[in-house]
Amino acid sequence: MPRNSQNWREPKPAPAANPVFWPRNSLYTARARALLARLPPLAGAPIGLFPGQGLRDGGREVHAGSFLRKRSIVFNCRDGEFTRVCVHELFHFVWLRLGNHRRRSYEELLRKERAAGARGELGWSAEWRKRGLAGADVQTRSRLWREYCCESFCDTAAWTYSGIRRHEEFTLARRFRERRREWFKGIERSAPLPV
Repeated sequence: MPRNSQNWREPKPAPAANPVFWPRNSLYTARARALLARLPPLAGAPIGLFPGQGLRDGGREVHAGSFLRKRSIVFNCRDGEFTRVCVHELFHFVWLRLGNHRRRSYEELLRKERAAGARGELGWSAEWRKRGLAGADVQTRSRLWREYCCESFCDTAAWTYSGIRRHEEFTLARRFRERRREWFKGIERSAPLPV
């Protein structure tokens, strides 16, 4: 179609495969770039990585916080926790852009776990939310349920991709872990995942 046609539009450039982290000279940036080899391909705009202190969620101290609109992550974790925490926080960006169909599919996986009496989780951020859920939260898809689903997704991503096999926060039974791993393999087929 000729360029002067009214229907012609300049093609949009594809998002960069594997996000760029900034500031470029940051220790966090170098460590996050090294993590990309463990992850399925990701695509999206740059994400800032910064140190922080006194981060809280629901009155609880947390290791990091994602600021999705500002496209940044603030860390307040020990060096030994960085890999797990960084993967968790990156997957908040994936969850936001995953789409309703996939988010609902993950919710259904969690509903089945709940019906089967699954206890435990793959991280404290999901665990404390899970403990606070009532049956009505699940049935109505309350905010508490949706926050739990998001945190469970991110904790599961951290368990799946961080390379850490044992951690005191990995309390979910093996059969449920494996079902989650299979679910993640399904979304990997449509990589790159948006961040």
